Amino acid sequence: MAINPTLGHYNETIVNSKGEEHERSLVICFGEMLIDFVPTVGGVSLAEAPAFKKAAGGAPANVAVGISRLGGSSAFIGKVGEDEFGYMLAEILKENKVDNSGMRFDPAARTALAFVTLRSDGEREFMFFRNPSADMLLRKSELDINLIKKATIFHYGSISLIEEPCRSTQHYAMKVARKAGCILSYDPNLRLALWPSANAARDGIMSIWDQADVIKVSEDEISFLTGGEDPYDDNVVLGKLYHSNLKLLLVTEGSEGCRYYTKEFKGRVSGLKVTPVDTTGAGDAFVGGILSILASDVNMYKDEKKLKAAILFANACGALTVTEKGAIHHILTKVAG
Repeated sequence: MAINPTLGHYNETIVNSKGEEHERSLVICFGEMLIDFVPTVGGVSLAEAPAFKKAAGGAPANVAVGISRLGGSSAFIGKVGEDEFGYMLAEILKENKVDNSGMRFDPAARTALAFVTLRSDGEREFMFFRNPSADMLLRKSELDINLIKKATIFHYGSISLIEEPCRSTQHYAMKVARKAGCILSYDPNLRLALWPSANAARDGIMSIWDQADVIKVSEDEISFLTGGEDPYDDNVVLGKLYHSNLKLLLVTEGSEGCRYYTKEFKGRVSGLKVTPVDTTGAGDAFVGGILSILASDVNMYKDEKKLKAAILFANACGALTVTEKGAIHHILTKVAG
């Protein structure tokens, strides 16, 4: 029988230029953590793959690990099965100095699994096993409220909005974070196959859109959320996706870079050219890069020079991550180490 690993806290202190100690700015990542099974060869279907390699995954967990590897302070809140995979994931977070004290273990549901096929261009296709998985069953009563209140940034996606009770739990966690003064960061991370329908996905993702301070969205997601409109048209982005409470909207364009929109200015930062092996975790590495900077300089988005430098760094984080297979195992290793 597996032994539940000790859950670790990593609210470390750092020393500033005056020699004064203070706590690192904490980023909490809320949502799913799962096992990705990635083919050992690329460019094949699931049926054609000769073997699979298991890797820790889940967008919020990827972001938490990325921030920690960049020297920041991060925590993960979510639920896994009380099984070998769940314990393994908790231990991986601990090994990466991510505070996993907000994790919960469900004795009646399994840890989520995803089989990820890699096309010849490095892009992915997913097959999920969640029926239901433990991450869908996190309840409000299981939240570590005190941990949330310590955060500078509360980051989340849309997968947790698909089913109850996790949907209500996410809404409540966001409310607690907002009341505590956290910056709310949202990456929709569209996985259409998990939603009952396209309309349900669009409605679910947009249901919390106007609550976020920072949103990262891809070109494909813009097309989906706007009903097929041009994702490169600033009028579409500003007219349909930018809202009055939003501080920063980031539109990622893969290897081409990223566009940015604030109340004062907008622009674009070019990406870095690399040969992609596996794009799993690239967007999460980008988010980890940008949030690691925002956590220590919460007004960074008001200074366009600082913002462009932060996006360039985040672009580099995403680019270097795609040169290896798997998400958490390789995310930001070349940047941080």
